Amino acid sequence: MTYLKPGKLCFLLVVPCVWMASRRRPKGKRNLAIAAACLIYALVVMQGTVLIQVRLFDYVDRREASPVNRLPNSFPAGESEQERATFNPNVVYITMRSKRIKPANIRGTVRPKLRKKWTAKRAQTVRESDPGPFKSQGSQSMDQRLRGTESATLARAQVERRVESSHRAGERNSIQAQNQNPGSNIRIYSDSAPSWLSRQDINAMRFLADSSIAQIHKVPQHGRRRSLYLLEGVAGEQQTLNPGSRDPSKAPGCRQPCGVLKRPVDVSEVFAFHLDRILGLNRSLPAVVRRVHSVRDGLPRPVILWDDSLQMADNDTQSTVKLDWMSYQQLLKWKCWVHGKVPKPDWRCTDIHHYEWSKLALFDFLLQVYNRLDRNCCGFRPRKEDTCAQNGLKMKCDNQDNISLFHILYRDRDPRHLVFIDNKGFFDRNEDNLNFKVLQGITEFPESAISILKNGLLRERLLQSLFLDKLYWESQGGRRGIEKLIDVIERRATIFLTYMNAHGLKVLPMNE
Repeated sequence: MTYLKPGKLCFLLVVPCVWMASRRRPKGKRNLAIAAACLIYALVVMQGTVLIQVRLFDYVDRREASPVNRLPNSFPAGESEQERATFNPNVVYITMRSKRIKPANIRGTVRPKLRKKWTAKRAQTVRESDPGPFKSQGSQSMDQRLRGTESATLARAQVERRVESSHRAGERNSIQAQNQNPGSNIRIYSDSAPSWLSRQDINAMRFLADSSIAQIHKVPQHGRRRSLYLLEGVAGEQQTLNPGSRDPSKAPGCRQPCGVLKRPVDVSEVFAFHLDRILGLNRSLPAVVRRVHSVRDGLPRPVILWDDSLQMADNDTQSTVKLDWMSYQQLLKWKCWVHGKVPKPDWRCTDIHHYEWSKLALFDFLLQVYNRLDRNCCGFRPRKEDTCAQNGLKMKCDNQDNISLFHILYRDRDPRHLVFIDNKGFFDRNEDNLNFKVLQGITEFPESAISILKNGLLRERLLQSLFLDKLYWESQGGRRGIEKLIDVIERRATIFLTYMNAHGLKVLPMNE
């Protein structure tokens, strides 16, 4: 059934009323006709409104009795409950889910990890890190091997199997090494030690760290308030730790190889030994950290290999030759024994080669060792706990030419090369208080050492080398503590290279 809307009914009733009012009729009949038309209009309008509401209520009841499956979120966002109840029933609202918009790349947000794809470049990196299983294939590139396989999946599986087999082989080698040296404090988990450490260095480190202590000798030293403690170990297979013949009569009380037991505060001598080997200087004695339970405190202490071939002609300065600052500067000007030239008698040269002073100056600057070339601390501001400040030597810097050099030693069978002892370094000295006096008079530096400082290999090699000494690594707080020490050496190396460029110093090969 079709119902007329109230607007159409109004139009149909108003037209007859106007027509009747326009004709000439009696006043009473005209009013009666208008009144009847208005009454009919009112009844029709009310009836139409009631019918529409009744129809709406019937539709709602049917919708509740048999609900219709509609899409979720079909109502617009923010619409109230009253508006949802009065929607047009003849309209079906279909709302499509909007496509998700990718969020903007905001700085500071955490990006998700991207899955790395297996590429030829990554396979080449694996080959370099695990060279064992790839040595049999020569210099053939990974791309060529991948092309020869039937598919990329098969090639990836083959590479993964090879890498896994190499890891298993490395684990077997480490287990065998631990079985051969159970409880050793020298950790070597590969077939060979780092290239900068010789076989004699490794044997000396194992002897100092792992050998049984037969006896401890207390040796008083002239010119020193502290006595020297020597640990006599059971030599075993390490009887030839030092090249050349040994004279047991020179070792005070030691019939077997000995080690010098230092204080816990001298632990930086172990770092100095590894730095010396990495720079290619090879002038310091092997050193490790060892815990001696017979000592009262039981703290880890550095133990330095005792070399009985060192000559100490002058006990006051503990040196083989006695030099003061003025004579030392004269030797630097004459460049004694360079290119095999025999120095003149009036030059007053010693048996020490000229290049040895360059290596000593570089070594002392990086570690800020002052007890050899600047014992009175004239080149920097000392601390209260420094030896020169405690002994009042800083006050004697007015006449520096007569200040003697200390610990200038060489072996009796090798007078051309120095031996560095008492290499206690200082890592807490500020960069604006570095001692540049140890570099005074030096115009050339060894090429091998400078190349290590420039090419950025110093950190990597120090980490590899210091990791061998287990007790030293742990005593410095693990890798985090070692990294802090290396940071100091790297900053000093940068300052040293700047100093070289500013003064136009030369770099020469010094492998004579």
